[in-house]
Amino acid sequence: MPTYKIGYFVGSLSSSSINRTLAKALIKLAPASLEFNEIAIKDLPLYSQDYDDNFPPEARTLKEAIEASDGILFVSPEYNRSIPGALKNAIDWGSRPWGTNSFARKPTGIVGASPGGIGTAVMQSSMRGVLSFLDAPQLNAPEVYIAFKPEAYGEDGEVKDESTRGFLSHYMAEYGAFVERVLAVNAPGHIGDPDSEK
Repeated sequence: MPTYKIGYFVGSLSSSSINRTLAKALIKLAPASLEFNEIAIKDLPLYSQDYDDNFPPEARTLKEAIEASDGILFVSPEYNRSIPGALKNAIDWGSRPWGTNSFARKPTGIVGASPGGIGTAVMQSSMRGVLSFLDAPQLNAPEVYIAFKPEAYGEDGEVKDESTRGFLSHYMAEYGAFVERVLAVNAPGHIGDPDSEK
């Protein structure tokens, strides 16, 4: 069975982020075919086109981590009905300079947790528009909008609530299958590949 490297972003910078707790749970419930590496965003400066000719080390590290990943998973809160600024900044860095979009053709998943009932639905809608522009295929269903209940999770990523555990396990199985499908379609030799005309 092939193994796929999944880079994941946690959209909150908080050390007590409920989305970091959710990320731990998702990793613990993921198929054995997926290996995870967090792509850090907290030390990135704010993106400016002035950097395009000389990226800072933090941004080069970010782009290298995205490019080394077979797929990307976003686990993020919703701030003011949209994408948290730190996460959007990281996405902007990863897509620049123009013509070096590191997200292109990477199979992506978007999940999020919120203390309220809306469960990050509006943030995820905003993210889908951004990722579509970046040519990053998205797992569109099942959707994961988690109304976070602290008592349902352990510190090590354990999910104590059986219903939640089953739902998240199903999502991760679907995401794993999606990664495999997208990468098969994206095999070398397709239209748009640098060597496709050879």
